[in-house]
Amino acid sequence: MRYRRSNVAGATYFITVNLAERRSTTLIDKIDVLRDAFRRVKSRHTFEIDAMVVLPDHLHLLMTLPPDDADFSMRIGAIKSTFSRRLPKTEHVRSSRVAKRERGVWQRRFWEHLIRDDRDFANHVDYIHINPVKHGYVEHAADWPHSTIHRFIGRGDINANWGAGVSDGEYGEA
Repeated sequence: MRYRRSNVAGATYFITVNLAERRSTTLIDKIDVLRDAFRRVKSRHTFEIDAMVVLPDHLHLLMTLPPDDADFSMRIGAIKSTFSRRLPKTEHVRSSRVAKRERGVWQRRFWEHLIRDDRDFANHVDYIHINPVKHGYVEHAADWPHSTIHRFIGRGDINANWGAGVSDGEYGEA
C-alpha cells in the first residue's frame, strides 16, 4: 500500500520531524544552523511559521502554505537537506542510505497532519508550546528558549505563566 499525504493548497499543517539518532542533541546544539536552513528555504519557497518548538532530537511545526501551493513535503525536505549539508559528516550511515547517497542525520519520513479548523489549530499550538514541559526539559513552557511561545507572550496572546500546573497528559499527543 502506498502512503498518501493530504495536499491542500494554502492549508496549515502540523509537522513533526525527528533526527535519526533520537538521543542526539544536534538540533539545539546547532540551532543557528537550523534557523538559517529555515530562513533559506522560506526565502525560496514561502510559508508561514505559525508555531514551532525545537527540542534536542525533534521539532514540531505549524506551517501555513501560500494559497496556490500545497507542497509542504518539498519544504520539509529542503529544510532537512539544507541543515544536513552544513553539518560535518560524523553520523553513522547505514548501507541502505549510502546506496541512495543519503546522510544519516534525519529519519527518512516525517509526520504531518492537515489542520481542520480553529480548534484543531489551537490544540496543536498548545501541544507545540507544552512539549518541552512534557519531555521534562523545563518546568514552565516559557523557560524553553527554542519555542514560538515567546512570540505569543510578546503579542499578549498568552501570559508568561501559560501551561503552569497542567496535569500530565492534559496536552496529549496531537
